[in-house]
Amino acid sequence: MEAAPGRGRESKVPEVTLVFWIIKIAATTLGETGGDTVTMTLGWGYLAGTLLFLVALVGLVLAQIAARRFHPLLYWATVMASTTFGTTMADFADRSLGFGYPGGASLLFVLLMATLGLWYRTQGSIAVTTVAAPRTELFYWAAITFSQTLGTALGDWAADGGLGYDGGALVFGAALAVLAVLYFRTKLSRVALFWAAFILTRPLGATVGDFLDKSRAEGGLAVSRPLATLAFAIFILACLALLPQRAGRHPGGQETG
Repeated sequence: MEAAPGRGRESKVPEVTLVFWIIKIAATTLGETGGDTVTMTLGWGYLAGTLLFLVALVGLVLAQIAARRFHPLLYWATVMASTTFGTTMADFADRSLGFGYPGGASLLFVLLMATLGLWYRTQGSIAVTTVAAPRTELFYWAAITFSQTLGTALGDWAADGGLGYDGGALVFGAALAVLAVLYFRTKLSRVALFWAAFILTRPLGATVGDFLDKSRAEGGLAVSRPLATLAFAIFILACLALLPQRAGRHPGGQETG
């Protein structure tokens, strides 16, 4: 088993704090508006957009693995690449390949659970405190990418299934609030709660992003996709500049699950 942070290696992912979740939600919303900017506004289509963001994601993951320590800008750039890839990949699978929302979401859920299961079986833990060595980092980024893509499918499914973009955002926001209560009021596994929250922030970002950039006829605010993407990018950069992050302990640091 690879050494955990504090035993010869330092964690290369940020401490999970309120700032982490604020940036994560902003990054997932950027992923929705950014992905739609490329595939719809610029007219690249889902396949070309997926390939573009896949190349960016692979390059950034390799850079993240090669880094010797935690770099906030590199880490969040990789998260944003995974969420934009998740947006275009989910849209490509659901719409171009004809999986539909239930089929796409089910497939992605199976892939995510399989990744987490294999990670646990080979490493003995899926706690993010262990993300320091290359093999663990590969599992981590694979799980993140599947969770981002799953979240996109769930967000679109909820919005198109009758909730609308604003209703979907309220539902997923409420679900995250419930997880927060469980975290502070119960002794449920911090590892399980972390991954549940990480998954649910993506459909929240997807529905918020769609609510901002979809036309008024579709129930959105018709905000320019490129401008919305730029605004969220500036917000994230401001958070990183004004609220420095550090590698540190995470929920479930003492857990083996």
